[in-house]
Amino acid sequence: MKVPPPNALHPFDEGGVRRGADGIKQYVNLPSSVVELLRSRVEATPLREAVVVLDGPRANYRELWDAAARVAGGLREAGVGRGDRVAIRHGNSLEWVQAFLGTMMAGAAAVPVNTRLTEAEASYVITDSVARMVLAPGDPLPDGRPYAADDLELADLAAIFYTSGTTGFPKGAMTSHGNFVTSVENGVRVADVPRDDESVRTLVSVPLFHVAGCNNQLLPSIQEGGTTVVMPAFNADRFLRAIREERIRIVASVPAIYWNVLSRDDISDHDLSRIGWATYGGAPIAPSLVHRIKKVFSEARVGNGFGLTETASLSTFLPDEWAYTHAESVGFAAPTVDLALDHVPGRDASGVGELLIRGANVVGGYWQRPDATEAAFRDGWLRTGDLARIDDEGRVYLVDRIKDMINRGGENVYSVEVENVLAAAPGVFEVVVVGVPDEMMGEKVGAVVVPVPGETFDGEAVLAYARERLADFKVPQYLRVQTEPLPRNPGGKVVKPLVREQQGWTT
Repeated sequence: MKVPPPNALHPFDEGGVRRGADGIKQYVNLPSSVVELLRSRVEATPLREAVVVLDGPRANYRELWDAAARVAGGLREAGVGRGDRVAIRHGNSLEWVQAFLGTMMAGAAAVPVNTRLTEAEASYVITDSVARMVLAPGDPLPDGRPYAADDLELADLAAIFYTSGTTGFPKGAMTSHGNFVTSVENGVRVADVPRDDESVRTLVSVPLFHVAGCNNQLLPSIQEGGTTVVMPAFNADRFLRAIREERIRIVASVPAIYWNVLSRDDISDHDLSRIGWATYGGAPIAPSLVHRIKKVFSEARVGNGFGLTETASLSTFLPDEWAYTHAESVGFAAPTVDLALDHVPGRDASGVGELLIRGANVVGGYWQRPDATEAAFRDGWLRTGDLARIDDEGRVYLVDRIKDMINRGGENVYSVEVENVLAAAPGVFEVVVVGVPDEMMGEKVGAVVVPVPGETFDGEAVLAYARERLADFKVPQYLRVQTEPLPRNPGGKVVKPLVREQQGWTT
């Protein structure tokens, strides 16, 4: 195992960080739970605006607490107990925030469900998590006598965020209250956001059911007493108008959204000088796009964040000072994070290895998946499956993936899952799925299909078959049909690098 060099830079505030007996870095004097984090904020600034839904309701911190407490009471009256799971199927809305916080105030664990999943995919998440209750749009939220658990501890389970699995079955990352509050503090420190500043208003343009929207934006905003402005769905016009109307100071999103906004012909007509922070992450980003972000958001500090569901989001961050000179890097380790590289057999690139992450933000494992947990979490380290190198000053550069995963604008798509569906489609003899580079999305899903010899092949029918069985972001945007066999190595496995190098993609 190779660790960062001793002369690595440490650009973030590491005050109050200590190593526990297990060697894991953690903060001292953190809130004991997400509930305590919210309680402290409500006591400090009860009338300050907490959550705004564009073109929808608003709530100050006292109103948010009271509504979430009624949800908690209603859940308990319905039989939801300590540690039970509650699935949340709402999209970006005040109801989602109330349900998420209310579930934890009841002492239960929230299970955010990706709203873009098919019914079968969502049912799998609900069933696998053994959800005691499902909160869905169209149904009133539980409403009972106000309740808020006051004895939660850092080690208690707070949520299960599901991430796609290489076998086609999602895995639930068990996120503790300690993981949440650690991730929140990391986020505030690396972005250097002002503490307890009422003027700090954050625009959430990504889904709250992802850790990026929840852990990187909503929860840090609550801790620091800012206002979270939520977009129910992304729209470039509304995004730009919200910055002006809601006095937004922080934007944080995936590269695809920045690309969409900055590619508008009228972008120069919009005054974006109020923005003080413009951060990005969740997908590969072209250096040229970083330069455009810095140019358009002329007064903003920019930064690139990297993390995983298994690290409760943020693990590394590239601050503004290095945004131009090292735009391809995902930055330095967050204050509580240790990084290492492990040798990968057959990967002989100089200095490249599998990225390992350790810290109090790393989750405890996968729900009801002991084999997967044992494979990914070893000796206190998370094996990310990402190939990376770390330079002499401690900056991380992601160079490839061990896992067959495609990152489509921040949505993880495992190629094996898509291949399994397409292989059963009519007329398909063999298929391989890879990521196709895309300026806007980072990558899009591409499939190479070899038809059944002698049969008529209908590509549209194959894609229609996929749409019925996969979430929309997993359906291939590119399809290439070829009669020659797929390239394989002596062991019979498809040589994906050769497939990626080939041209001729059609939409």
